[in-house]
Amino acid sequence: MERVQTTELEGRSTAGSRGTTAAGPPRMWLNGKLVAPSEARLDFLTPALHYGVAAFEGIRCYRTARGPAIFRLEEHVERLIHSARVLGWRELPFSLEELTAGCTDVVRASGFEECYIRPLIWLAEGGWNLTVDGGKAYAGIAVWEWKAYLGAEALEQGVRANVSTFTRHHPNVMMTKAKISGNYPNSVLAKTESLRLGFDEAIMLDAQGMVAECTGENIFVVRRGRLVTPPPGAILEQPVSRDQLYIADEVFVTGTAAEVIGLREIDFRPIGSGRGTPVTRALQQAYHAVVRGEHPRSASWLTFVS
Repeated sequence: MERVQTTELEGRSTAGSRGTTAAGPPRMWLNGKLVAPSEARLDFLTPALHYGVAAFEGIRCYRTARGPAIFRLEEHVERLIHSARVLGWRELPFSLEELTAGCTDVVRASGFEECYIRPLIWLAEGGWNLTVDGGKAYAGIAVWEWKAYLGAEALEQGVRANVSTFTRHHPNVMMTKAKISGNYPNSVLAKTESLRLGFDEAIMLDAQGMVAECTGENIFVVRRGRLVTPPPGAILEQPVSRDQLYIADEVFVTGTAAEVIGLREIDFRPIGSGRGTPVTRALQQAYHAVVRGEHPRSASWLTFVS
């Protein structure tokens, strides 16, 4: 059984709750309560730990002139719930409103102005028969201060990547459109291989040999003024072959952790003419304006914590 320790004074977080503002160490949200990290303990025999039966999200909170603000919080939590349902849960213990309130409560209690937010729904209390129906869904939220995912110089200089020897999951093998924990050893294998070879990131091909994505980011190609990405969206979506990466004017990746980062080299081949990356730069500037509360869309995409 799962052993979850909480205190009597810290009540369940609901939509509109303000959480704790007392000074102290960062807090975590575990099954509806704010707890100290030392109290957020899991049993070794938690089935999610053994089988990867969990769904998660990555969400960012940024410093703005009005204080900390979470970028597209509701959309991220909605995707978390969708991932959990794709994994097979028919009922979840917390609603979208409770989970979004939990995220703001944890950020507020942490005292961080900028941080990464990690909500997780996992299989607990049974489930050894390899079915989510044999256990219970638990939920938790943690935050930590965040540094540049691909390095401090990546924003200006771009990073080096290679095409991985590992193939991206086939959508009929794993549920690839859901953020399921058990999907990610595929990314770990590819990223570890690339780092050991001296690169910063891995580009993964699909089962048909076409470009899929990177280990934790989507990938985009700029060629003769057109922006192209592998299917599926609102720009030109079409299959991208490996050789198209090499002759692109620009290649960049996007993700919650990485934000918008250019790839300056792929498989030892420099990308573009070396005269700059105007599309990548423009998107970087637009993204940073949005998350800092300096863009017309900021009002609808930011959730202010205080």
